[in-house]
Formats: sequence, C-alpha cells, structure tokens
Amino acid sequence: MSLRIGSTAPDFTAQTSEGTIHFHEWIGDQWAILFSHPKDFTPICTTELGTVARLKPEFDKRGCKLIGLSVDPVDRHHLWAKDIAETQGVAPNYPIIGDTDLTVSKLYDMLPESEGGDAESRNANDNATVRSVFFVGPDKKVKAMLTYPMSNGRDFDEILRLLDAMQLSARHGVATPANWRPGGDVVIPTSVSDEAARERFPQGWKTLKPYLRVVKLAK
Repeated sequence: MSLRIGSTAPDFTAQTSEGTIHFHEWIGDQWAILFSHPKDFTPICTTELGTVARLKPEFDKRGCKLIGLSVDPVDRHHLWAKDIAETQGVAPNYPIIGDTDLTVSKLYDMLPESEGGDAESRNANDNATVRSVFFVGPDKKVKAMLTYPMSNGRDFDEILRLLDAMQLSARHGVATPANWRPGGDVVIPTSVSDEAARERFPQGWKTLKPYLRVVKLAK
C-alpha cells in the first residue's frame, strides 16, 4: 500500500507502553503525530524521545496527540524509558507502540509488505526506513510526512512549526510561504478568486504576481 498526503491514515489496534489503543478512536477529534523508530536503545532515537517529552506541553496546547513507535516489544520500551529519563532528563510521557510483528510499519509503507521476520530477528539497520513522522488530522487523513536517516535527529521545532502552519491553513484557508513563522504574512491560494478573497480579507492584500497574493491575517 502506498501512503500519500490526503490518504486515510491506516487504522490499527496495537499494544503500547500505555496499554492497547485503537488508533482512530485514540485520535478522536484531535490532530495526531506518529513518529517511528527502528529499534529500542538506539542513540539518536533516545535523544528524540526525550525531546518530544519536553515539548509535549506545546503539542498539547495545539490539540495534538503524540504517539511513538519502535520495532521492539513494549516491555523493552519500559526499560528504554529509564535510559531516556537518565540521559535526557525526562521520560516519555506519551504512548509508544510495540511493533514487534512490523504490522504498523508495513501499514504506513515504512517497510515493504514482503519484508519478513519480527523484532527479535531484526536489527536497527534492517528497519532503517522506520524513521518517519506522520501528521494526521482530525479527519484521519495524512496531512504531511517526513522521513529521516538513522544518523540524523529530527528537528521537532520544525515539526511544531509545520503543525502550526497546517492548522492555520485548515482554519483560514490560506497557505504559508517558505520559512513562515507564526505571525508572518501568508499566501492566498490560487483557487481563491479575487472576488472571494475580498470577502475573506477585507483588509486587502499585496499582489506580487497574479498567482502570488500576500496577506497579513487580522488578529
């Protein structure tokens, strides 16, 4: 199965460090971020899980739930959490899926359907592509996907920025330009006519090109 932006995020039932979840039911009417790891007790992932735990209040403020995944059983996740707390200063405060049979990794197209084995028989290099971030909206659609190599940690400030941008787009029907930050100018999509834009943005906008109209949202 090929997963794309706009696809329905595959639903699943899984064991996690906080008990059994049914993914769509667990999301409810909120946003969700699923971020995955190839194996427990890996160095870069250890720093990432701690970073997300520190940032969790920021995701909470945005109505976004967090869930990790690692290709190892839940009992190892609990042991790993102790190392994360010791080295990063905070333990994971969100559920982590134990994807021992690779079910979720395959559902989310991080591993091919034909891939064999299970957590016990595989090492981190076998699972190197299980390093993705999936943003899922309240409608259970995939809104964005990011994939990183094992050698480089993810930038969770950027993940927060992208979440802000997508939530702004969902609320106001606008797009965000390169390097956008909250409070910055936004772009009126080309699908919105000037007539419709005048109703939505009575404060006016700046036309750089017929297809590039920049506006500051009224507070």
